[in-house]
Amino acid sequence: MTALSVNLNKVALLRNTRTIGIPSVERAAVLALEAGADGITVHPRPDGRHVRAPDVAQLSALLDQWPGCEFNIEGNPFHGLLDFVAQVHPDQCTFVPDESGAFTSDHGWNLPADSERLAPLVRQARELGARVSLFMDPVPEAMENAAALGAHRIELYTEPYAQAFGTAAQEEVLGRYVAAANAARRAGLGVNAGHDLNRDNLAPFLRAVQADEVSIGHALIADALEFGLDATVRLYLAEIRKAGARS
Repeated sequence: MTALSVNLNKVALLRNTRTIGIPSVERAAVLALEAGADGITVHPRPDGRHVRAPDVAQLSALLDQWPGCEFNIEGNPFHGLLDFVAQVHPDQCTFVPDESGAFTSDHGWNLPADSERLAPLVRQARELGARVSLFMDPVPEAMENAAALGAHRIELYTEPYAQAFGTAAQEEVLGRYVAAANAARRAGLGVNAGHDLNRDNLAPFLRAVQADEVSIGHALIADALEFGLDATVRLYLAEIRKAGARS
């Protein structure tokens, strides 16, 4: 079964344009969970342009009331991510190599080149009780290195797939993700996926790539402007079911 984790960063981004507290990130999480989402993802950045420290604490307390639903905090482990992990003990932390001024996450870790500096942080996150996922490009050769670091899962960075979707390059690019996911499984890793997945490209991706979890934010929140958040979550769950990846 593929779990759907709803990324609420864009809800926080809209809220942060004013000082009156709406839309509420916590209320958005409740709507998503009530509609059947399996978890909530946030990516607190050092500049605070999305979710902020109080949001992380509030969402952690909220998720405590939803047994079986998971809280995933993602971010750069060299930019304060582990402070959040130590404070709220999320179910999962996803290490993402985005720089402080990055517009959005746009590449995965370079393994084994990044292995030495990542190793103590992976170990620390594990000691704090979090499942560790590494944000990775679809490079099969890197998956054994991710496993050797002690990661539990990898998250495949799917923007290249989204860009190729509907073009002549789609099958070739998708094949890279299949190969990378298979290599990850052989190395004993779970497989997550995220970035620019949407209602059009999600089911085809999941038919090819067996994923434990997809984390979707931008497209889902954009669709929610048209359909409402609860209805949109159900639409994405339907796409997962369509792929045969969810019972």
